[in-house]
Amino acid sequence: MSHDIAILDGIDPDLSNRLTNRRDLFAGAAVKLGALATAPLMLAAVSSQAFAQVPQQVADILNFALTLEYLEDEFYRTALAQGGLIPDYAGGTFQTISQHETAHVALLQSVLGGAAVAKPQFDFTARGKYRDVFTNFKTFAAVSQALEDTGVAAYKGQAPNLVGGGKLLTTALEIHSVEARHAASVRLLRKQKPWTGAFDKPLSKAQVLAIAGPFIAG
Repeated sequence: MSHDIAILDGIDPDLSNRLTNRRDLFAGAAVKLGALATAPLMLAAVSSQAFAQVPQQVADILNFALTLEYLEDEFYRTALAQGGLIPDYAGGTFQTISQHETAHVALLQSVLGGAAVAKPQFDFTARGKYRDVFTNFKTFAAVSQALEDTGVAAYKGQAPNLVGGGKLLTTALEIHSVEARHAASVRLLRKQKPWTGAFDKPLSKAQVLAIAGPFIAG
């Protein structure tokens, strides 16, 4: 359990502290989940109590974010299951990123509750553009960078729509900052600068869907 809490600290130290300080919530969740009581599932089981009911317009934004997190989560899970795809020097980085994406999904699902959208089907070849995405590490890393960069810009683009959302805005920004660290880490693995300038530009929902859309099969 201490390893799982460390994962939460890397994603959202403040939220981790708020939840782990409420030992009664975690104790109850642990009893219900039993052997399945990993960090993402524990977080999903208790964090909904930390948020008020989500307004529809905010739910739409969070579901947009959740769809992107579903995409990233399954992308890394699939890649890590491919023997020999990820070299040893990059394995730890992508293991950690994958754990983070799983926790992001669990958190957004818990906040949205019954309003959470179902996970769609994905085509990680982007309709044939990246046919070797899970057999060629260079292709995989390039797609990873594209997805992480898009995720960072997507959160930034939607942040103004969450102004006044209190904890919901804070949570979205906390995920955004971790996604930015992912993007920088992948860039370094690809021997690129971890940044492109002093400022990043946000992307609108339409711009994000133009990039991510080919990866969504339905």
